[in-house]
Amino acid sequence: MAKKSVASLQTGSKRLTKAVKMVKSSKTGAYSFVESVMDPSKVNDFFSK
Repeated sequence: MAKKSVASLQTGSKRLTKAVKMVKSSKTGAYSFVESVMDPSKVNDFFSK
């Protein structure tokens, strides 16, 4: 993993966070981006995987 980015989104009464992390493929060595929209309390779990 190299880079991570977090953006806060607010829709009505819910607070959501969009997290983007860059993951390196073990087969080709190329990087890909994984995006997810989640509750702000789960962001650290997303980046630790």
